Amino acid sequence: MVKKKKKSLKRRKRRKKQVRKNYKKIWKLGDKEVGTRPFDIDREGKLVVRQGNYQYKIFDLVKRFGTSLEIIFPFIIEERLNEIHEIFAYYLKQNKYKGKFRFHYPMKVNQNKEFVLPIISEGGHIEVGSANELWLIKRLWEQDQFSSRIRVICNGPKTKRYLSLIEELKGKGLEIIPIIENFLELDYLRGYRGDLGVRVDPDLKIKSHWDKRVDQFGFSFQDLLKIGKIRNLKVLHYHASSQIQRLEDLVGSARLVMKYYIKLKKINPSLDTLDIGGGMPVAYEKKKIFSLESAVKGIVKTLKIQAERAGIPHPNMVVEWGRWVVAPAQITIFKILAEKKINRGVAKKWYFVDGSFMNDLLDTWAIKQRWHAIPINHLHAKTFERVWLAGSSCDSDDKYTAGGSYVRLPKRTEVENGDDLYVAFFDTGAYQDALASNHCLLSNPAQLSADSGLITVTRTRETAEDVGKRFGW
Repeated sequence: MVKKKKKSLKRRKRRKKQVRKNYKKIWKLGDKEVGTRPFDIDREGKLVVRQGNYQYKIFDLVKRFGTSLEIIFPFIIEERLNEIHEIFAYYLKQNKYKGKFRFHYPMKVNQNKEFVLPIISEGGHIEVGSANELWLIKRLWEQDQFSSRIRVICNGPKTKRYLSLIEELKGKGLEIIPIIENFLELDYLRGYRGDLGVRVDPDLKIKSHWDKRVDQFGFSFQDLLKIGKIRNLKVLHYHASSQIQRLEDLVGSARLVMKYYIKLKKINPSLDTLDIGGGMPVAYEKKKIFSLESAVKGIVKTLKIQAERAGIPHPNMVVEWGRWVVAPAQITIFKILAEKKINRGVAKKWYFVDGSFMNDLLDTWAIKQRWHAIPINHLHAKTFERVWLAGSSCDSDDKYTAGGSYVRLPKRTEVENGDDLYVAFFDTGAYQDALASNHCLLSNPAQLSADSGLITVTRTRETAEDVGKRFGW
């Protein structure tokens, strides 16, 4: 009899464990391949984030600090950057690749200190795109917040202020490399006493979320051949696109530009580095895409073969995969305020939130970004509603419809104990803060940083007075 009871108890425990596993799968949590490895569900059906022996109960943070709320996890940035370094190191060694690898973080992705400093602390280098971003680097440099081994690449159109700041920091010992974008910059930088780069606009067509066959940056390859020798030229830079959807396009763009590199190397023997730019995609919708490992393996192998066929040294490699590193390190949370029936549509209800998609997650409106959105409480709910989410501004575009599909959330009428319901949007660490606005004079979300068991308020919730001051009131 005792043995039967023990077996029955074990079966019940296994069933409970299996239920928890199924819910994690339903909500696509704990999956490294789609960027949710640290996220889990506790026994109460609430979202938690695990960092080693530390855990952060998201519902408790929401109750303590309110919504709308952004939570940053710097340890995720460090883990993902270390993964890039480790995978490149492995494939460089396996292929006996002689060139060096460097990761440069594009500051435009997210300029918040909580994002930039973890990059620097883990050995990442920096890429800036404006004089103001370079001014932030100047502050860090003057405060001795990073070592002299850090390199800075300067992209983007260069104003006189930008150019003079480059020269000033070069004079102070910073390893800084301006990338020449146009003929005006070429004339100005001919006398620059340091390493230079040049940007090429490759003639290619690839499948990506933001595909641009023609853009305003860089030179055509024909123009570079006409320019000829550039004193102290070290870097050939290109940027194929963002969120490249196919592995063959990411590797193929590197293959094409390597052909340019080989021809330019004959004219400019000092050339030794190929900057691949961005493009490594984030699994925003939690559908598996090609892996980081497959991308690195393909690029290293391709560049090695081409270099050896041409009889030139293996080039140093730079990638600027900032979105891939930092997007998963932040979630944005809203409270569900009210609901409204939808008479026609795949969704059955509007759920109104206490934030704004046009302000807080601008890519929702600007480029029709689809996010992974899940509840942070009642993840074990048995009854769900197909909903669209409406923001708090008086604008018909302030909404999230999952691209005409729907978001699956618990029914508000069946939430236990009269609890409020909250929804979290994943992968909001890239671009959203820099693009945020104050449409309808709405406040930006408060912001927390969760790291090593400590919670830090990095941005307090704005008052009406704070927002009003921005507009001269």
